[in-house]
Amino acid sequence: MTAGQSGMARCINLAALQVLIQLLAGDGYAVIGPIRRDDAIVYDRIAGITDLPAGWTDDQGPGHYALVRRGDDALFGYAVGPDAWKRFLHPPVETLWRAQREGDTFTLAAPRAPAPRYAFLGVRACDLRAIAIQDRVFCQGAYTDRSYADRRRNAFIVAVHCGGVGGNCFCASMGCGPRVDAGFDLALTELVDPAPHRFLIEVGSEAGAAMLARLDSEEATSSDLDLAESVFKRAASQMGRHINTRGLKELLQTQPHHPRWDEVAARCMACGNCTMACPTCFCTTIEDHGSIDESSAERVRTWDSCFTLDFSFIHGGSVRQSASSRYRQWLTHKLAHWIDQFGVAGCVGCGRCITWCPVGIDLTEEVAALRMATDPGSTVSHEHP
Repeated sequence: MTAGQSGMARCINLAALQVLIQLLAGDGYAVIGPIRRDDAIVYDRIAGITDLPAGWTDDQGPGHYALVRRGDDALFGYAVGPDAWKRFLHPPVETLWRAQREGDTFTLAAPRAPAPRYAFLGVRACDLRAIAIQDRVFCQGAYTDRSYADRRRNAFIVAVHCGGVGGNCFCASMGCGPRVDAGFDLALTELVDPAPHRFLIEVGSEAGAAMLARLDSEEATSSDLDLAESVFKRAASQMGRHINTRGLKELLQTQPHHPRWDEVAARCMACGNCTMACPTCFCTTIEDHGSIDESSAERVRTWDSCFTLDFSFIHGGSVRQSASSRYRQWLTHKLAHWIDQFGVAGCVGCGRCITWCPVGIDLTEEVAALRMATDPGSTVSHEHP
């Protein structure tokens, strides 16, 4: 465990978690956490622990998501929903600049609103890794996305270790979880049974240590630490999916004409659900909007998907006209070319692309099928062994 200011692992109760939310709000943060809405667990603004999805979990499979009751009142007893935190750090729609006509000239200005201060409550290990990947894309290259950097710089992150995983999770295969290891200010391990309901709390930054000092906490007992360790081990053993990453980059980059691309394209609707739900996909398009009287105009950036025909459109038409070429581009970029560009894979094993695909296309199954061509002794089984 990472110690707090006292040098000891600490525990907080439900009342202290409520105080944490209130303190963050009082410090000017918009506190974003999980809520139950429209039969899903999504992220939105919260005022306290009564907004959290107590006693609910999610049942996930390829093309399947449903909320079911748990046998306890765990606040974070679910895997991941359709939302990813990128919706707040990298908004789906963002105005880049506005122009206003003034006689024979015009003025050009970028939006001046200050970047919001977000406090994220309930960030899982896979999503922490996804945020780190987007940090690399937007902040660590030759060009910095200033609006993303401002939002990211102001963020306070309260992570939660996974106590259970979903049917489509494979973060362990990608080395991204289920245990939180970096990128947080505070991290919680929820301990429900035996009572009382409490949270082991870890510090990951100076800001996190300062916040913990403002909370009523007590030294964690050896039984608390043992119970937390059992939570980590249970989650790691319950992965719903598995992917063999050995030589994966080379495998994908040397199989551009594998018949599996056409087989998956026969099912793929090219709807882009997977890229919208993915916590790391960052592709955008630019739209220019003008007023009817030609007095003003604005440039807007919106999320886009490599599954659309327009995404690769150049003079003469789309570069990737077939669904098979677009799926191949997405999967190969995600698990291979991304490594060439950014040094890491673009997949964190959250399984959202599997859950929210209308026809249940399973990334791990497709990789296993492609591997069969070069390693006939391998299996297409994508379930965790």
